[in-house]
Amino acid sequence: MPIDNPALAGTEKDGSPSQDYCKFCYQNGEFTNPGLTLDEMKKRMDNIMDKEKLPADKLEAAVNRLPNLKRWNKNV
Repeated sequence: MPIDNPALAGTEKDGSPSQDYCKFCYQNGEFTNPGLTLDEMKKRMDNIMDKEKLPADKLEAAVNRLPNLKRWNKNV
């Protein structure tokens, strides 16, 4: 999730906003669901976006971006 809106930023241990993660994934310097796998996240996004009736191309773009995010991309 892009974090252009400060209200969506997660928080670090000191309470400062995270520069990397949203509030749904990251709070107090830790992932809210540390065991979540990339495949599980793809399924979650699929379900959420389907409920929201978002176009298939938006879903595909979002899911394709996941492996490049810092959480799952070990090269970052």
